[in-house]
Amino acid sequence: MGEPKKVKRPYNSSRRRAKSRATRRTIVEAAGKLFVEYGYTGATIESIAQEAGVAPETIYAAFGNKRALLARLIEISVGGDDEQTSLLERPGPQAVMQETDVHEQLRLFGLDISVILERVAPIFEIMRLAAKTEPDIADLLHNLLGERLRNMEKFARSLSAHGPLRGKMTEPEAAETIWTLTSPEVFRLLVVDRGWSREQYSQWLTNALVRLLLP
Repeated sequence: MGEPKKVKRPYNSSRRRAKSRATRRTIVEAAGKLFVEYGYTGATIESIAQEAGVAPETIYAAFGNKRALLARLIEISVGGDDEQTSLLERPGPQAVMQETDVHEQLRLFGLDISVILERVAPIFEIMRLAAKTEPDIADLLHNLLGERLRNMEKFARSLSAHGPLRGKMTEPEAAETIWTLTSPEVFRLLVVDRGWSREQYSQWLTNALVRLLLP
């Protein structure tokens, strides 16, 4: 009798994808830590790799370059996780957009955006500094600011659809007002420089938006 044939195990692609995703997440977390500590320029790919416990080649294979790594860090900071889901499709923004009472809509918006800003504001500060000397980061920052304004335009349209805006305010003016008050810079001025809690900022934001946007 011959030797029994060895059964070839099926290739487990889902396990490989899960491991790759976990590695990418570890790299992003390491990058976030070092960007905050040393700035964008000071945090090298080599130091990020050492912090993450991987080879530099692994980072290049997963992200391509440091700019792409920073962009992914922003995406995860905005969304709160590494799911490939756009911000407006997430439960918080969906609840805001579906609310029909404008006062409650602004309250929910204030709560949701303050949580997002708590995660994003430190990274935006890093980008602001890096953009002064790194043209590719300046482009990234410009695109992110534009995307944020477009999201606020959608929110302003939703708000206007559920009730009139103040006086002769247009939807674009409302969007720019919201965009300004919810900027990472204003958030850090109040929370970091003035020592406000996130809850205080959320309440202030809601009250300010009610006074500025509604009749």
